[in-house]
Amino acid sequence: MNVQIVSDKQAGGKAGFQVFENALQNGAKVLGLATGSTPVTIYEQLVASDLDFSQLTSVNLDEYVGLSADHPQSYHYFMQQHLFNAKPFAHSYVPDGANLDAAAATSEYDQIIADNPIDLQLLGLGKNGHIGFNEPGTDPESTTHKVTLTASTIDANARFFDNADEVPRYAYSMGIGSILKAKQILIVAYGEAKAAAVAAMIQGPVTPDVPASYLQTHPNVTVILDEAAASQLD
Repeated sequence: MNVQIVSDKQAGGKAGFQVFENALQNGAKVLGLATGSTPVTIYEQLVASDLDFSQLTSVNLDEYVGLSADHPQSYHYFMQQHLFNAKPFAHSYVPDGANLDAAAATSEYDQIIADNPIDLQLLGLGKNGHIGFNEPGTDPESTTHKVTLTASTIDANARFFDNADEVPRYAYSMGIGSILKAKQILIVAYGEAKAAAVAAMIQGPVTPDVPASYLQTHPNVTVILDEAAASQLD
């Protein structure tokens, strides 16, 4: 793993942008994208740049089950607001949260990934070591699957909805096996709350208890951390 320690999220955004720019210069055509607060500063740098994505394809990690693409809390909507409106791609794929037929939705997405092999996959890191919605215990060979969200995830998301009953209980997520097929992976983490997960990901054993630890088996991973997130590394 190539570990880069930066001063803050803004510096992390610039470092992440450099990884994207280098990937495009080296011929990347398919970008795997993530949602959440962590990648926002990278997206800000991409939007402000002169990079052209109009001939490229994007494939997102995950989406809530039961939310349409135009729902303000859907990951599709997030991507529109933070990147796609300013930097449109030739094709942008996000799991179809409106499709409640899990078998059909996940097999369709697996085919999209097979048809569009990912050159660079962007990831965030959960406090428990999850990547995408792949929680501890997920099969490392998993492909796209329906995930039951943990109580902590549901509680954390409740603030974004008018009432608790509206919070999605399930999501479709690219699997660990799918993620590891990307030619290059960029994972970003900020803050002391992520420090234990970072140490387990980089220096701990490869174990289903820490899904991100499987990144140790990948030949081309860049890790961007602020000093707080790196604080438990030896």
